[in-house]
Amino acid sequence: MVKSMTGYGRAAAELESGKLILEIKTLNSKGCDINIKTSLIPKEKELSVRQTLTQRLQRGTIDLLATFEAAPGSSARKLDNALAGEYFRQFRALGEELGVDNCGRLCLEAALRQNDVFDGGRKDLIGDGEWGKVEEALERCIDAVEEFRIREGESLSKDVSSRVRTILELENEVEGYEPERIETVRARLKKNAEELQVKLEAERFEQEMVFYLEKLDINEEKVRLRQHCAYFMDTLENDPCPGRKLGFIIQEMGREINTTGSKANHASIQKCVVRMKDELEKIREQSMNIL
Repeated sequence: MVKSMTGYGRAAAELESGKLILEIKTLNSKGCDINIKTSLIPKEKELSVRQTLTQRLQRGTIDLLATFEAAPGSSARKLDNALAGEYFRQFRALGEELGVDNCGRLCLEAALRQNDVFDGGRKDLIGDGEWGKVEEALERCIDAVEEFRIREGESLSKDVSSRVRTILELENEVEGYEPERIETVRARLKKNAEELQVKLEAERFEQEMVFYLEKLDINEEKVRLRQHCAYFMDTLENDPCPGRKLGFIIQEMGREINTTGSKANHASIQKCVVRMKDELEKIREQSMNIL
C-alpha cells in the first residue's frame, strides 16, 4: 500500500482542566524530522512522544501542535504580567519596524494568546493520571494522519503508474522507428560517399554498416528500461515503504533513456526520448512524496 508523506490529523483529550487539542502536519523529507511546536507537552514526556511519532509515521517532516481550551467555569489562571508585557513590547516593536500603525490592541491580543503568560500555562494542565488520555489522543491523531496519507498515496500511485505506462508506450514507438533509422543511416553514408566521390565496394560497405549500426544499437537500453519499469511497478505495489528505492530505480531509468537519446540519430526517436524524459521528471517529483 502506497502512502504519501503529506498528512494531517487532529484529535482532542478531555481533561479535568479542559480540552487539549493535538494536531499533526506532515510533509516530505529524506528522514524523520520531528518538531514539537508546543509548550503544553511536559518536557519529561517529549521523548516518548517522539518515539511514538517515529515508530508510527517513519519518515517526513512531522510537526506536532497543541492548543488548550479551558473547561467552562474553571478557575481563572494568574496572569504573569511581566512576561505578558515583554511579549507585548516585542510584538509592538516588530509592528513599528514593519510600519504597522496603531497595532497596540493586536499586540496585546497576541501576547495574551501565548500559553506561558499564564501561571500554569505549561504545567498543571494535565493532572496526575491523565497522561494516558493524552497518549490515546495522540494515537487517534496519528491514525487520522495515516488515513490522510493513504488517500494521498492512492492518488500518487495512480499518477506515477500511468506515467510509467506512458514511457513503455513511447519505448514501443521508438522500436517502430528502428527499420526507418537503419535506412536513414544507410542513405546518409551513401550520400556522403558520393559527395566525396568515394567508390564503395558493396561487401565493404555492408561491413561498415554493421560496424556503424552496432555503435548505434539501442536494444540493450530498451531491454534494461523495460526491466527497470517492471521493477518500479513491482516495488510500488509490494514494498510497504518504496519511496527511497523508487528514487534509485528512477535514476537507472533515466540512464537508459539518456543513452537511447545519445544513440538515437533519428529525429522521431529524439522526440520520443524528450517525452520520456518529461514523464520521468514528473515521476521523480511525485515519488519524492512517497513514503
